[in-house]
Amino acid sequence: MKRRINDRDFELFLTHERIQARLQELGEEISRDFQGEDLVVLGVLNGSFIVMADLVRSIDLPIKCEFLRISSYSGMESTGNIRSVLGLSSEIAGKSVLIVEDIVDTGVSMDFLLEDLQKRQPKRLAVATLLFKKDAFRFNYPLDYVGFEIPNKFVVGFGLDYDGFGRNLPDLYQLSLS
Repeated sequence: MKRRINDRDFELFLTHERIQARLQELGEEISRDFQGEDLVVLGVLNGSFIVMADLVRSIDLPIKCEFLRISSYSGMESTGNIRSVLGLSSEIAGKSVLIVEDIVDTGVSMDFLLEDLQKRQPKRLAVATLLFKKDAFRFNYPLDYVGFEIPNKFVVGFGLDYDGFGRNLPDLYQLSLS
C-alpha cells in the first residue's frame, strides 16, 4: 500500500498490528525491569506522543507521565542543532526515568537529552524507542528498549511526520524509491 504525503510517495513498512504487538512486549519487559520503583515516563514531543500513549498502557506499574520537547529536524533532514523548547515540569532527582522516543537515528538529540537529564540526578535513566537507525547512530550510549531496528531510510506515520503531516497514520511508511 502506498501513501502520498505532500510531494513524496511512501510505501507500507510496518503495520499497526505489528507495532502494537511489539509495544506490548516492551511494556511487559519495562514492567519487569522497573518492578517496585516509581517510574517517570518522559515523552519527547512531538513524535513520541502516539508511541508513548500505547506503550504506557502496556506498563503495569504506577507511573507518572511527563513531556518535553526538543527539535533537530527540518523537512527530512536533521539540522544537528538542538534547542530545548518545552522543559520538564517535575523533579526527577532520585527517581527512575524512562525516556520514550519515536525514533533514534543519529543520536544527537538523545545525547543532548541524556546529558541534560543526568544533571538532574535521576536514580536511573533508561531509553525506549520505537525505531532505531543503527547505521545512522553516531554515539555509544545504550538504548535499553528498542522496538525495531530499521534501515537508514526516512519513515512517516505512527507519530512520525514529514513537514508536520502523516503523524496520524496508524501504520509506518518508508520513503518510496520508485
